[in-house]
Amino acid sequence: MTLGTVLIIILVLILLGAVPAWPYSRGWGYGPSGIVGIILVILLILVVMGRV
Repeated sequence: MTLGTVLIIILVLILLGAVPAWPYSRGWGYGPSGIVGIILVILLILVVMGRV
């Protein structure tokens, strides 16, 4: 597996974990989705630069 494939799989798992659908995660607010957004922006920059 390439690095890009591994990063996409990890990003999808993080996105599923950041969805506030479970009772224990409803009080988290925008924190997890903000972190996922930052990771997504960094990954997008790396893809555009050709590093991934």
